[in-house]
Amino acid sequence: MMIFIFWTLLASSLAVARVFDLSGLQWTLKNQNGSIIVPGSLPSQAHLDLFEAGIINDPLLGINEFTERWVINDNWTYTADLTPFTQTYQSNASAKTLLVLYGIDTIANITLAGHPVAWVNNQFRRYTFDVSDCLSSSAGEDNNLTIAFESAWYYGLNVSMRPDAEYFPITPLVSTSYSFEYPNVREWIRKIDDDFGWDWGPAFVPSGVYKPAYLATLSESELRGPASNATSCPVTSSSILLDETSIDIYKYGQNSSVAPDQSADWIINVTFGIRSIKLFEKPTVILSIPELKLTSEPLNLGPIPANADENTYLSVNWSIPDNIPERWYPIDLGNPKLYNLIVTLDPSPSQGEGPSAESITQTITTGFRTIQLLQTPYSEEEIASRGITPGDQWHFAINGKAFYSKGTNIIPFDPFYSRIRPEAARWILESAVKSGQNMLRIWGGGIYQPSDAATDGGLYAFYSLCDELGILAWSELIFSDSLSPINDFFLESVEPEVRQNVRRVNRHPSNVQWAGGNEIEDIVMLANASLANGTHYLDEFVYMFQDYLHDIVLSETNSLPYTDCSTTRGVLSLDPYVLRFENGTPGYIYGNTEQYNYNASEAFDLTTYPVSRFVNEFGFHSMPSFYSWEEVLENPKDFAFNSSVVMSRDHHPPAGNLSWPNPNAPQGQYQMTSAVELWLPTPGTSDSNQTFAQWCWSTQLFQSMNMVAEIAWYRRGAGLGENNLGSLVWQLNDIWQGVSWSAIEYSGRWKVLQYGMATVYSPVIINPFWFPGNESLTILATSDRWETVNGTAQLTWYDWSGNAISSMSAPFSIPTLNNSFIYEGIGLDTILPFGYNAKDVWLLMNVTAIVDNRLLTSESYFTPVSLAYANLIDPQIAVIAGDNYTFILSAKGGVGVWTWLDHPSGTVGYFLDLTTGLPSNGYYLIPGIDRTVQFVSSVELATVQSPDPADFVVRSLWNNIHI
Repeated sequence: MMIFIFWTLLASSLAVARVFDLSGLQWTLKNQNGSIIVPGSLPSQAHLDLFEAGIINDPLLGINEFTERWVINDNWTYTADLTPFTQTYQSNASAKTLLVLYGIDTIANITLAGHPVAWVNNQFRRYTFDVSDCLSSSAGEDNNLTIAFESAWYYGLNVSMRPDAEYFPITPLVSTSYSFEYPNVREWIRKIDDDFGWDWGPAFVPSGVYKPAYLATLSESELRGPASNATSCPVTSSSILLDETSIDIYKYGQNSSVAPDQSADWIINVTFGIRSIKLFEKPTVILSIPELKLTSEPLNLGPIPANADENTYLSVNWSIPDNIPERWYPIDLGNPKLYNLIVTLDPSPSQGEGPSAESITQTITTGFRTIQLLQTPYSEEEIASRGITPGDQWHFAINGKAFYSKGTNIIPFDPFYSRIRPEAARWILESAVKSGQNMLRIWGGGIYQPSDAATDGGLYAFYSLCDELGILAWSELIFSDSLSPINDFFLESVEPEVRQNVRRVNRHPSNVQWAGGNEIEDIVMLANASLANGTHYLDEFVYMFQDYLHDIVLSETNSLPYTDCSTTRGVLSLDPYVLRFENGTPGYIYGNTEQYNYNASEAFDLTTYPVSRFVNEFGFHSMPSFYSWEEVLENPKDFAFNSSVVMSRDHHPPAGNLSWPNPNAPQGQYQMTSAVELWLPTPGTSDSNQTFAQWCWSTQLFQSMNMVAEIAWYRRGAGLGENNLGSLVWQLNDIWQGVSWSAIEYSGRWKVLQYGMATVYSPVIINPFWFPGNESLTILATSDRWETVNGTAQLTWYDWSGNAISSMSAPFSIPTLNNSFIYEGIGLDTILPFGYNAKDVWLLMNVTAIVDNRLLTSESYFTPVSLAYANLIDPQIAVIAGDNYTFILSAKGGVGVWTWLDHPSGTVGYFLDLTTGLPSNGYYLIPGIDRTVQFVSSVELATVQSPDPADFVVRSLWNNIHI
């Protein structure tokens, strides 16, 4: 039998600690009554081990979310024999063995060798326990590590029914806690909120050791070995466990309420969380950045006590002149420059050459930048000179410069964290960058995303990828759509959770802020206005989100801002931190906003779009593609838009309880159906599979058209009184194959919206703004560049046969973060080409400009009537396949409206326009103007590496009603 022991080797050090990876043990999983006993694994979760053992089917298949609910209702115990560890373990009075658990999901009793270790109740915490005494005196023949999980569902029910449990009312006017599937429990449990269901995903309420776990033995003896770098997790020397290393880089004098002086020195703060079995009186820290040829003097850390029971937190600061490091920028605004910071902690520095045998060296990748969230009032001068609508600012500034935030919202990548593949997470983030995004909001109802695969047992990289790729990350504490109980028991668990995660994420220059939670401020304001005891809930909210969490977060970072909630009306004051709520002047603009409108008749009515400083959520749901349905549907009769299985995977609006299938699904299905019927030809052909595929695609097409129109509206606002400087679409990724708001499907396949964003999030765009009330059309070119952009706009009217009717061009010059007027017309008769019917024509708009020293082109379309009523003509699209998966698309008949090329099942990738060098799919294909695209495959994700070019499928709106 292989002994799974490894030795943590330390740079410039010969002292090592014994670290044992618990994933190497032989684990078993059993249910409460012992009727099921199967092999287990670590990291894992009960559903996954049951699936591996053949007890259940793939949880994502068919209706298994319902049929496998019994797993949630049971209690599950993981047990492993520790003999592989204990047979080489020698009890030593001066040694300590620590059990390090990076992720426990969620309610569990832990015993070792028959002795109780701990009861844990927080999925988001790292736990470290001294188990030395347990190992030295096993209870009888018990030599096991046992982790017994209680059903989180039943635990939540028990807690919520306690006589001292706070009541969260649900009335016709207000819900103080929203339930999606498993009701009225999630606010009591520090666990992923959407594990209990959400309107875009399933409810599996998983349990298990979902991140790595270790036994680390610290000893006063100095075992000798070759020098190496401390890349293992956890980080140790022979007598020290370095539980945390936090890097916070900021400007001298900066904090959340004091703007950074951009010329001030940089301060690198390094904070260690240390457990040691020895007293070290004069430890030092040396910091260096090899790329800059900078090395600090030894920095005095302060005494390290002999305390292995809890972390001792000690810090050092290093000052670096402003002009030495290159600054980190998001990829669309500059270079995301990173440096390797080498951190050497020497507990007992000697007088000789080099660090002592106990030293620990880490190489941590980080960067230099300042990030601000500007929330103070606009000055009278700005209001007068720029035409700003009075009120507060609400936007970000990077390195002292305001910019436009373009992006989406991230949800968990999988219902089961332990099986998230690093390459899948990378693909989602790379896809965001490819579509022009510079910011991702990490939704506050999911998971604290990991730094990288090793740090705190992350398993995959997120923040480090954001750093590398140059994409900003808006972080949130995990509180969503519910008020929270305020009691000591609850808060005692929350405080270390927040501190651990803020300290961990500090090192990442991509992080832009911490928000206290998701969509809670509006809930409490409504409760305050509509409930007789509403002030009670408002007071609790103020305590929790204005005061308690605010103070915890900002005590751990000087480089980042804090806001109480994702959607907020802003602040009255930053120091002291006082929320605005309803304290404002009518007509002024405060805070940020979100927008959801499921009345498809208003989808393109610009007067229904919010006028806001920043829109952090807006979206419309759509079906996944036919290819994604093939992954989960098991019966041919299920391949229909309103089949029972398809509808069971539409959780919008949510059931609010355990009713199955979702009794509210017909409402969500109707919203998609009516949108397609109002704005596109209604799918219906003699081929049922084609009809279903066209329905799925058409819902995606409407979603993209709707979101692109909104994004264009918000970007237009950068140059208007609202000074809108942010739009984040809901949502980027999927958690399963079902109805959702995503731009990318569970497999990694891009929806139409993902390509739509690649166009509308281009640095310079052109878009029409049609107001049917007075039949006015305005066309603007919009830029998010810091420099003035000059270019040319071209407007060409076509008929549906592809004949150019009339054309005009106009030069433009767009100031910083602004618009340039291209065209305005009033009255449809004067806007249309003379003598043409609105159903027979459409307008192509494109811009050409030099941006960032390269030629940029972008286009958009205006149809004066809904495409449901346009007199389309068979485009007779021809596709010629070339080498390396290049395809030439030609319209041999009429215009191919929203021409779309699908890649086959089992492939993951995107289509690249070889002329523009940008992702491109879903466009108007004009006869005589061919498109050449190349399919760029994700080799890591694709299960089919060499697809047959003949299996690529072309479709357009014509195929909604024609074979």
